[in-house]
Amino acid sequence: MLSGAEVCRILEEYGFREVRRRGSHVVMQKEEGGSTVTVPVPDHRELRVGTLASIIRQSGIPRERFFA
Repeated sequence: MLSGAEVCRILEEYGFREVRRRGSHVVMQKEEGGSTVTVPVPDHRELRVGTLASIIRQSGIPRERFFA
């Protein structure tokens, strides 16, 4: 399973950037076609399956990139 830091690195490869960090959560954002995509990522050692699925869905990044 992936950690929060690994997921943030993948998001950065796709144009997301860290906009703030509060407690154990990192908020990543990407400007896209006049709108902003915001994805909160828990900065945990291991993300739960459902949490990772939600991040993938929100980010629009191909699922295979997270399981390569």
